[in-house]
Amino acid sequence: MTYDVEAVRAQFPSLAAGAAHFDGPGGSQVPSRVAEAVRATLSSPISNRGSLNPAERRADEIVHTARQAMAGLLGADAHGIVFGRSMTQLTYDFARTLSKGWVAGDEVVVTRLDHDANIRPWVQAAEAVGATVRWAEFDATTGELTAADVAEVVSDRTRLVAVTAASNLIGTRPDVQEIGRLAHRAGALFYVDGVHFTPHAPVDMDAMGADLFACSPYKFFGPHCGVVAGRPEVLEQLAPDKLLPSSNVVPERFELGTLPYELMAGTTAVVEFIASLLPEATGELRDRVVASMDAIEAHEDALLQRLEGELAGLPEITLYSKAQRRTPTLLLSVDGRTSVELAEHLAELDVNAPADSFYALEASRRLGLGDEGALRVGLAPYTSDSDVDRLLGGITSFIGRRA
Repeated sequence: MTYDVEAVRAQFPSLAAGAAHFDGPGGSQVPSRVAEAVRATLSSPISNRGSLNPAERRADEIVHTARQAMAGLLGADAHGIVFGRSMTQLTYDFARTLSKGWVAGDEVVVTRLDHDANIRPWVQAAEAVGATVRWAEFDATTGELTAADVAEVVSDRTRLVAVTAASNLIGTRPDVQEIGRLAHRAGALFYVDGVHFTPHAPVDMDAMGADLFACSPYKFFGPHCGVVAGRPEVLEQLAPDKLLPSSNVVPERFELGTLPYELMAGTTAVVEFIASLLPEATGELRDRVVASMDAIEAHEDALLQRLEGELAGLPEITLYSKAQRRTPTLLLSVDGRTSVELAEHLAELDVNAPADSFYALEASRRLGLGDEGALRVGLAPYTSDSDVDRLLGGITSFIGRRA
């Protein structure tokens, strides 16, 4: 089955504006069908969920369908799909809920590789109850975080291990499956941040061993909201703070207030969009999603190899993304110039590649980049060879302008 990037690009109206987008790790572009699903929901008769009239039934169906869609995308159970405002908000909610069962002497494991949204909620929740935070370090030279690195800080006192499935800063993909085994052997829960991973490769929550898997639809062409997929049997054991009259069933007990139906409809639309990227693919939604994500991964990896090969010939460039298994994400700098200057130069050429530490403060500091970070280049399913040409031309002209 052939991945047709031009056919994919044609479904994203924003690309007609002409920019080459390498800013997907901060939020992707959106296809027409997702925007239309949001619009149609907002303009249709809708009310609180129920069964007495069409407006109530429509709201209920939107929620049910969105849970099914996300389950198909993540290889999860629809009864464990929790929607919220953002991954950060949901992680804080789960940190507060889980820490109710922690006591002084308990331990929580976080990593220096992670986005702060999968660090600070756990650190602050642990501090509030007197639990101990243990830090897993990654190799700043290779960019690798191994299961052995995590094993060094896991003990029989560990109550939770939080790790990223892919670094949003340098793309590193740790061996999440083996880290999950470590966590479970210690009797700990395993919380996986899949925000940066989900847009780039098939997700199989069960194969990862994740008890809770967090992601953000707006990173994979959807609307601005967050999702945590939990194992229902784990969610059943948790008692989040909630309003007295609100539902106590799973997963509703974790969702505060009326749900954003239009965003949930948009989320369903984006999963259906992903499943449609290979027109010849057949089978259930999950089968078609996996086929599409395999094709996306192959497309992006080919572009990444080409881009890295070209950048390797520029001695002024320092690359910080070096792990063997990565998402198509590069962090780089130009000797003697600030990354902000490079980002500004590229922006003048309509090439969007920002410079920052992107909330991965611990990782940026460990790489010696402080809080400023460097230039991040993120490839996406709609990235073309022409986009890569423009990026390389912009970097080359920036270096030449200095000379």
